Amino acid sequence: MTDEDWKQKLTPEQYRVLRERGTEPAFTGKYVNEHGKGMFVCAGCGSQLFSSEAKFDSGTGWPSFDQALPGSVVLVPDDSHGMTRVEVTCAKCGGHLGHVFDDGPADPSTGSGQGTGKRFCINSCALDLKKEGE
Repeated sequence: MTDEDWKQKLTPEQYRVLRERGTEPAFTGKYVNEHGKGMFVCAGCGSQLFSSEAKFDSGTGWPSFDQALPGSVVLVPDDSHGMTRVEVTCAKCGGHLGHVFDDGPADPSTGSGQGTGKRFCINSCALDLKKEGE
């Protein structure tokens, strides 16, 4: 899709995040405190990204997951803003989703995610939730 196509499809905030690598303010996204069961998909292309089973409360202000669905995301080195991070993008449309860090829950018995030790810190506006049964 062209930039104009994306601008027609997405809200201004979604466009800023998904296409311009922006970040929504902490604790403002609609999925920060979401606990429903289902599948989180890319708001740009609808590709399945994260199971609700992988979501955990990180206290950071963004939805956090300890793993993505296999093949659903691409991890890209990101040295912007004077930091060294790893960007998470949608494997299908290339949309910016957020970043991944190595400070997620490592013990699955805590009930937080699957215990991978990863924290996929994802912008709510880059996601849609397809709840079970919908």
